[in-house]
Amino acid sequence: MRALVSVEGSPTFPPLYGAADAASGTGRRRFRNATGLRLLAAVLAAAASTVSGLVLRGRVEVFGVVAAIFFLVALGLEVWLLADRPEQSWYDRRALAESVKTLSWRYAVGGLPFSLAEDRANARLRDEIDALLDDADDDLTLPPTSVDVVTSWMAELRAGDLGTRRERYIKERVLDQQGWYATKSKYNSRRARAWKVALVWIEIGGAALALVKAFGFLEIDIASITSAAIGAGAAWLGAEQHELLGRSYAGASRELAIVASRLSDVDDEDAWAREVASAEAAVSREHVMWRAARAASTGSRLKTHHRTR
Repeated sequence: MRALVSVEGSPTFPPLYGAADAASGTGRRRFRNATGLRLLAAVLAAAASTVSGLVLRGRVEVFGVVAAIFFLVALGLEVWLLADRPEQSWYDRRALAESVKTLSWRYAVGGLPFSLAEDRANARLRDEIDALLDDADDDLTLPPTSVDVVTSWMAELRAGDLGTRRERYIKERVLDQQGWYATKSKYNSRRARAWKVALVWIEIGGAALALVKAFGFLEIDIASITSAAIGAGAAWLGAEQHELLGRSYAGASRELAIVASRLSDVDDEDAWAREVASAEAAVSREHVMWRAARAASTGSRLKTHHRTR
């Protein structure tokens, strides 16, 4: 019988996880910031074009020049997004980080293919991590380190008995991930509703202003500005995919709640190894669906990092 080991502290993963996680966050911020600024520049360009002619400097329409500047800004950001592809960095490196995390948890709690009966578990984990690193982009910066892929937290948890590993895995992996999905599902559902309501009000305002102009009470064509704002809002909503993520995360949360209940009844090492692999497959499945949806929305290439089955 394996000795009971008390494992303190939060989960710590191999250095590759931290590097990929940080790079993913950077790619996400760059993509969202550039996309938001591009859409805002397009709306401002439309607004400036609408009021061009109201202010003249000699024969130059000031707002016409301003509109041209905003159009050039939007064009420059669009070209940069196409050339740099920060969304690809976001998706690929998020996949890399999640792959390292799932391998680490499988190893730490004795899930397949790193069951306690596996004599080459350490070597196999190193091979899997090396394979992920080989697939990573050349510009992924890793901190210099001589630390082995098996962190002290992973080794200590693996040394514990089944009860210790089961408790920590259910609480810190399955239920933690389930709670994250539940929270994000609510957040994305609220954001989707808020954006839809905002777009409806913009459309109502645009219709009202169009009627005001039609009856001669307004000379400026504000309706064109509202049309640009509606288009930008719809494009942003499509990029963020709040509605799709809200539904997807809700389904993943329900599935992991069932997984947690099933795991709590396992008291055999062989069955445990299989159930952990099944639980990690559920987490990975949701992430693959997220990446596929994101890639489809931006036209990005889908690249799979995770090799372990």
